[in-house]
Amino acid sequence: MNAMITVILAVQMLSALAMIGLILVQHGKGADMGAAFGSGNSGSLFGATGGANFLSRTTAVLAAVFFVTTLMLAYFGNLPASSSNSVLEGSSVLVPTSKPAPVDNSTASQIPGNTPVTPAAPAISK
Repeated sequence: MNAMITVILAVQMLSALAMIGLILVQHGKGADMGAAFGSGNSGSLFGATGGANFLSRTTAVLAAVFFVTTLMLAYFGNLPASSSNSVLEGSSVLVPTSKPAPVDNSTASQIPGNTPVTPAAPAISK
């Protein structure tokens, strides 16, 4: 099971990195207008608009792969642990069963220099 999760995680990372690269290589929407008036490179590998279609479709496929691998990792992450090799399974976590006793503040006023100070009311002058 761990090997399958490792493979899924590797595929997810590679698809994410490839998607980032493809998105950075693509032209914006404003670049199409310049290609329409002749400033585009029509002698490119995919033609004037073939590269944009290829890159956008490849990005869509990589996004779908990333989405599926994310769902698979979420599914496998929520399965109960079937092996006893879990670190948390053998640990004994101390959980308080009752509320702590309330703090008695009456003794705090008996300490010298620890008397509560009340601010004086401001004087009103007419």
